[in-house]
Amino acid sequence: MAVHKAGRKAGRVAAAVAAAALIGVAASACGPDDDNGGGSSDKPASSSGAKSSESSETDAPNGKGPEADAPEAKAPPAASARLAGVPASVKGGVVTVGDPKAKHTVKVYEDARCPFCKKFEDGGAQALVKPVADGKVKVEYTIASFLDKNLGGSGSVNAANALRASVEADRFPQFHAAVFANQAAEETDDAYTPAFLLKIADKVEGLRGAAFDKAVTNGTYKKWVGEAMNAFSEDGIQATPTVFIDGEKAEGSALYEQAAFAKELKAAGIS
Repeated sequence: MAVHKAGRKAGRVAAAVAAAALIGVAASACGPDDDNGGGSSDKPASSSGAKSSESSETDAPNGKGPEADAPEAKAPPAASARLAGVPASVKGGVVTVGDPKAKHTVKVYEDARCPFCKKFEDGGAQALVKPVADGKVKVEYTIASFLDKNLGGSGSVNAANALRASVEADRFPQFHAAVFANQAAEETDDAYTPAFLLKIADKVEGLRGAAFDKAVTNGTYKKWVGEAMNAFSEDGIQATPTVFIDGEKAEGSALYEQAAFAKELKAAGIS
């Protein structure tokens, strides 16, 4: 069993391996440093040149604000466009995407800085696009932020805050895809600054606006970020990505390939 561990100390690596074993992780995954699900600061970090709270309400999203000096962002996968118009809602620390009355439910536990979560989003998660768009399945996302504690920085918290803000703008599925498409090549890079997240949002049509920009810059949903992390811990999840299909844990080896995960879904009656 290969378990990805963000920490550098051998003791922490051993702890992560043991934690992953407890939940039967069959492939590489990111894990918190401690036994209670980790945690992180709930305050999104400001980036250099970020707007102050006084100016954020009036500055227009015209590309000349704090994001002007942020790196260029990549567009989300083309398939994410199929999720435009798919409803997203929030209950507690969970974001649900899809028809609330859908027969099937897939639960996904992720941390935006986890490279294996990106691998899942690039691979197995693509098999969910069609059934979600067709109203056959809803996806419940629990967005963790423990990697900030493991690695330092506030990227996971910043990304979770921005993802929550995108729900209010009715663009969560597309923005979620864009966030993972723009994950840093090195997980130790604290790349998800508010400025960069605004650049990423530029790649999602209709997302940028005064309310969204203010929420990203000011950390409007910092309390919710903590609530989501608590939900992650209370569910006993100790590694990301962790995925359940109608209550059954998906095989880790199937998470990273679209065809393999499609077989897992088909076995549950989802196609």
